[in-house]
Amino acid sequence: MSQKLKYFLFGLLLVTVLALSFGTGYNLGRQTSSGAGGGLGIVTQAWKFLFEDYVDRGRLDNSALSQAAIEGMLEELDDPYTSYLDIDTYQLGLSGLRGEMEGIGAQVAIRDEKLTVIAPIADSPAAKAGVRAGDIILEVDGNPTADMSLAEAVLNIRGPKGTPVRLLILHQDETEPEEIEIIRAKIELTSVRFEMREDIAYINITHFSSRTDEELSPVLESLAGEGAKGIILDLRRNPGGVLEEVIDVVSHFLPEGVVLNVVDNQGEHTALEVRPGGVTTDLPVVVLVDDFSASGSEVLSGALQDHGRAIIAGRQTFGKGSVNVLRRLDDGSGLYITTARWLTPDGRLIEGEGVKPDYELELEGEEAIQWAIDYLKGSK
Repeated sequence: MSQKLKYFLFGLLLVTVLALSFGTGYNLGRQTSSGAGGGLGIVTQAWKFLFEDYVDRGRLDNSALSQAAIEGMLEELDDPYTSYLDIDTYQLGLSGLRGEMEGIGAQVAIRDEKLTVIAPIADSPAAKAGVRAGDIILEVDGNPTADMSLAEAVLNIRGPKGTPVRLLILHQDETEPEEIEIIRAKIELTSVRFEMREDIAYINITHFSSRTDEELSPVLESLAGEGAKGIILDLRRNPGGVLEEVIDVVSHFLPEGVVLNVVDNQGEHTALEVRPGGVTTDLPVVVLVDDFSASGSEVLSGALQDHGRAIIAGRQTFGKGSVNVLRRLDDGSGLYITTARWLTPDGRLIEGEGVKPDYELELEGEEAIQWAIDYLKGSK
């Protein structure tokens, strides 16, 4: 697998709402069955021979062998977003889809085959306990994360508010890990932060929740009264979220046109377009991105870039551009399967490629924001 972050997209809180955590484009699918083809016949034959001939019959466990066979198939695909969920994990996933928002409050991904913290949410239990961006989570309640898929690791960390979870953490630039106990909590998180920087509107979208457009619209309505002459959209470390909200946000900046193209497993293209009727602005825009800008934030960046509506500045984005579906298996376990890819309006593939900025920046934090202010003021 690539050494770049392999990101499922557990895009908001460390497993607070799995509907968002699974990333933009998540769908809950019904149990389905389909024709097997010749390959499955061989698997069935091998299964039959094992149970007829194997010397140590006491080791033949139907459930364990089934799970191992499924995991072997998925490993062969080498797709970090397609994974197997055991029965307990699948049920936890369903509870997350019902809207429970409880966890430790951190965004995570797999980087160099290690469970890595992208960023703790401000004032979350994780941040208060000392979890930092770039930390590697080695163990969860004594169980090594190296033996877990990303879905399993995240769901093991997730749990009811008021309950503890023990994480063995290796901080960046340190050699000895530290065990941290965190009490899970219900986490309320706004997705839009706004302030005026002189006559430039600075808007930080941390993720795309079901309320992002509702939070953003009044901000855009206020800009004329604020005397704004330009907008900075800060999407750095934005892991994505709800696709419908991404389209609504893009629609504030484009009067018409395609936001993205979805290509399914039959090669069919579906264009998703701007939704007119909301608050709009024609102010010049700089979008700040980095290598942790993923999924929905890449859709937004790619759409504004292709339509020539904004300048994209920062580092090349993550490259997570897939749609996923959750399928239930007969025993109550499930498969999380990649079913489609995203293309920008001009047909650029997002998956594995990301969005290349118009201006590559090595600047971080406030320095990047100041660069954007200077650009909008014409001094860059």
